[in-house]
Amino acid sequence: MVELKARTPMAGLLPADVGALSLTELDLRKMTLLAPFQGQEAALSKVMKAKHGMEWPMPNRVTGKAGAKAIWFGRAQALLVGPVPDDSLAKHASLVDQSDAWAVVELRGEGAVDVLARLTPVDVRARVFKRGHTMRTEVAHMMASITRLGEDAFQIMVFRAFGRTLLHEVTNAMEGVASRHGA
Repeated sequence: MVELKARTPMAGLLPADVGALSLTELDLRKMTLLAPFQGQEAALSKVMKAKHGMEWPMPNRVTGKAGAKAIWFGRAQALLVGPVPDDSLAKHASLVDQSDAWAVVELRGEGAVDVLARLTPVDVRARVFKRGHTMRTEVAHMMASITRLGEDAFQIMVFRAFGRTLLHEVTNAMEGVASRHGA
Protein backbone atom coordinates (compact mmCIF):
# COMPACT_ATOMS: atom_id res chain seq x y z
CA MET A 1 0.00 0.00 0.00
CA VAL A 2 1.22 3.51 -0.82
CA GLU A 3 1.79 5.72 2.18
CA LEU A 4 0.95 9.36 1.50
CA LYS A 5 2.75 12.11 3.37
CA ALA A 6 1.51 15.67 3.69
CA ARG A 7 3.88 18.28 2.24
CA THR A 8 3.80 22.01 2.29
CA PRO A 9 3.59 23.72 -1.11
CA MET A 10 7.24 24.83 -0.96
CA ALA A 11 8.69 21.74 0.76
CA GLY A 12 12.31 21.25 -0.22
CA LEU A 13 12.35 24.42 -2.35
CA LEU A 14 12.98 27.10 0.27
CA PRO A 15 14.68 28.95 1.88
CA ALA A 16 16.38 30.97 -0.86
CA ASP A 17 18.90 33.69 -0.07
CA VAL A 18 20.23 36.17 -2.63
CA GLY A 19 22.41 38.99 -1.37
CA ALA A 20 20.59 40.74 1.49
CA LEU A 21 17.26 39.17 0.47
CA SER A 22 15.66 35.99 1.74
CA LEU A 23 12.59 34.04 0.71
CA THR A 24 11.15 31.56 3.20
CA GLU A 25 7.97 29.54 3.42
CA LEU A 26 5.46 30.53 6.07
CA ASP A 27 3.26 27.98 7.80
CA LEU A 28 0.08 29.86 8.63
CA ARG A 29 -1.46 26.68 10.04
CA LYS A 30 -5.21 27.03 9.65
CA MET A 31 -6.64 29.34 6.95
CA THR A 32 -10.39 29.87 6.73
CA LEU A 33 -12.16 32.13 4.25
CA LEU A 34 -14.97 34.07 5.92
CA ALA A 35 -17.80 35.57 3.88
CA PRO A 36 -20.45 37.28 6.04
CA PHE A 37 -24.09 36.70 5.28
CA GLN A 38 -25.99 39.76 4.11
CA GLY A 39 -26.25 42.29 6.93
CA GLN A 40 -24.11 40.20 9.31
CA GLU A 41 -20.70 41.89 9.01
CA ALA A 42 -21.04 43.86 12.28
CA ALA A 43 -22.30 40.82 14.20
CA LEU A 44 -19.50 38.70 12.73
CA SER A 45 -16.94 41.31 13.77
CA LYS A 46 -18.22 41.20 17.37
CA VAL A 47 -17.99 37.41 17.49
CA MET A 48 -14.50 37.50 15.95
CA LYS A 49 -13.42 40.00 18.61
CA ALA A 50 -14.88 37.92 21.44
CA LYS A 51 -13.62 34.53 20.23
CA HIS A 52 -10.39 35.38 18.39
CA GLY A 53 -9.31 38.82 19.64
CA MET A 54 -9.65 40.64 16.32
CA GLU A 55 -12.31 42.52 14.40
CA TRP A 56 -13.40 42.25 10.80
CA PRO A 57 -10.69 43.97 8.68
CA MET A 58 -11.31 47.13 6.73
CA PRO A 59 -10.54 46.92 2.98
CA ASN A 60 -6.82 46.41 2.33
CA ARG A 61 -6.01 45.93 6.02
CA VAL A 62 -5.10 43.18 8.47
CA THR A 63 -6.38 42.85 12.05
CA GLY A 64 -5.10 40.67 14.87
CA LYS A 65 -1.61 39.74 16.01
CA ALA A 66 1.05 37.21 15.13
CA GLY A 67 -0.47 33.76 15.16
CA ALA A 68 -4.06 34.98 14.76
CA LYS A 69 -4.94 37.42 11.99
CA ALA A 70 -7.79 38.38 9.71
CA ILE A 71 -6.57 39.43 6.27
CA TRP A 72 -8.89 41.39 4.00
CA PHE A 73 -9.29 39.14 0.98
CA GLY A 74 -11.72 41.01 -1.26
CA ARG A 75 -15.18 42.53 -1.10
CA ALA A 76 -17.01 40.91 1.83
CA GLN A 77 -14.22 38.37 2.35
CA ALA A 78 -11.49 37.90 4.92
CA LEU A 79 -9.02 35.10 5.54
CA LEU A 80 -8.85 34.02 9.18
CA VAL A 81 -5.27 32.82 9.68
CA GLY A 82 -4.01 30.82 12.63
CA PRO A 83 -6.84 29.68 14.86
CA VAL A 84 -9.47 27.10 14.12
CA PRO A 85 -12.61 29.22 13.68
CA ASP A 86 -15.01 29.15 16.59
CA ASP A 87 -18.27 27.39 15.69
CA SER A 88 -20.27 30.54 16.51
CA LEU A 89 -18.82 32.29 13.42
CA ALA A 90 -20.93 30.00 11.20
CA LYS A 91 -24.08 31.74 12.43
CA HIS A 92 -22.95 34.95 10.69
CA ALA A 93 -20.81 33.82 7.75
CA SER A 94 -19.87 31.09 5.34
CA LEU A 95 -16.64 29.42 6.42
CA VAL A 96 -14.44 27.63 3.87
CA ASP A 97 -11.24 25.86 4.87
CA GLN A 98 -8.36 27.12 2.70
CA SER A 99 -5.50 25.57 4.67
CA ASP A 100 -4.11 23.52 1.78
CA ALA A 101 -5.02 25.97 -0.98
CA TRP A 102 -2.22 28.54 -0.72
CA ALA A 103 1.55 28.73 -1.07
CA VAL A 104 2.70 31.39 1.42
CA VAL A 105 6.16 32.93 1.45
CA GLU A 106 7.91 35.77 3.22
CA LEU A 107 10.19 38.06 1.25
CA ARG A 108 12.54 39.88 3.61
CA GLY A 109 15.56 42.12 3.39
CA GLU A 110 16.88 45.36 2.02
CA GLY A 111 15.58 45.64 -1.54
CA ALA A 112 12.33 43.71 -0.98
CA VAL A 113 10.35 46.71 -2.26
CA ASP A 114 12.51 46.73 -5.40
CA VAL A 115 11.84 43.02 -5.94
CA LEU A 116 8.09 43.55 -5.73
CA ALA A 117 8.31 46.60 -8.02
CA ARG A 118 9.47 44.17 -10.72
CA LEU A 119 6.56 41.81 -10.14
CA THR A 120 3.42 43.76 -9.25
CA PRO A 121 1.67 46.96 -10.33
CA VAL A 122 0.98 47.90 -6.68
CA ASP A 123 3.09 50.62 -5.09
CA VAL A 124 4.46 48.86 -2.01
CA ARG A 125 6.76 51.64 -0.83
CA ALA A 126 6.43 52.23 2.92
CA ARG A 127 4.93 55.71 2.58
CA VAL A 128 1.97 54.24 0.71
CA PHE A 129 1.78 50.57 1.76
CA LYS A 130 2.35 50.50 5.51
CA ARG A 131 2.68 47.61 7.95
CA GLY A 132 -0.70 45.87 8.22
CA HIS A 133 -1.73 46.87 4.70
CA THR A 134 -2.72 44.11 2.32
CA MET A 135 -3.74 43.90 -1.31
CA ARG A 136 -5.20 41.32 -3.66
CA THR A 137 -3.29 41.90 -6.88
CA GLU A 138 -1.12 40.32 -9.52
CA VAL A 139 2.39 39.05 -8.86
CA ALA A 140 4.07 38.34 -12.19
CA HIS A 141 1.13 36.72 -13.98
CA MET A 142 -0.51 35.12 -10.93
CA MET A 143 -3.31 36.41 -8.73
CA ALA A 144 -1.94 36.92 -5.25
CA SER A 145 -2.25 38.53 -1.85
CA ILE A 146 0.58 40.77 -0.63
CA THR A 147 0.75 41.91 3.00
CA ARG A 148 3.40 44.17 4.51
CA LEU A 149 4.77 42.50 7.66
CA GLY A 150 7.46 45.04 8.49
CA GLU A 151 9.85 47.62 7.08
CA ASP A 152 11.50 45.21 4.63
CA ALA A 153 9.20 42.20 4.95
CA PHE A 154 6.22 41.02 2.91
CA GLN A 155 3.96 37.99 2.94
CA ILE A 156 3.05 36.78 -0.55
CA MET A 157 0.29 34.23 -1.14
CA VAL A 158 -0.58 32.49 -4.41
CA PHE A 159 -2.66 29.42 -5.15
CA ARG A 160 -0.75 26.29 -4.17
CA ALA A 161 -0.44 25.12 -7.76
CA PHE A 162 1.61 28.25 -8.56
CA GLY A 163 4.13 27.83 -5.74
CA ARG A 164 7.03 26.82 -7.99
CA THR A 165 6.20 29.59 -10.46
CA LEU A 166 6.18 32.12 -7.61
CA LEU A 167 9.58 30.82 -6.47
CA HIS A 168 10.97 31.18 -10.00
CA GLU A 169 9.63 34.70 -10.52
CA VAL A 170 10.62 36.04 -7.09
CA THR A 171 14.12 34.55 -7.09
CA ASN A 172 14.76 35.94 -10.59
CA ALA A 173 13.70 39.38 -9.36
CA MET A 174 15.84 38.93 -6.23
CA GLU A 175 18.87 38.16 -8.41
CA GLY A 176 18.21 41.23 -10.54
CA VAL A 177 17.90 43.50 -7.52
CA ALA A 178 20.98 41.99 -5.86
CA SER A 179 23.05 42.53 -9.03
CA ARG A 180 22.04 46.20 -9.12
CA HIS A 181 23.04 46.59 -5.47
CA GLY A 182 26.40 44.92 -6.09
CA ALA A 183 25.71 41.81 -3.99
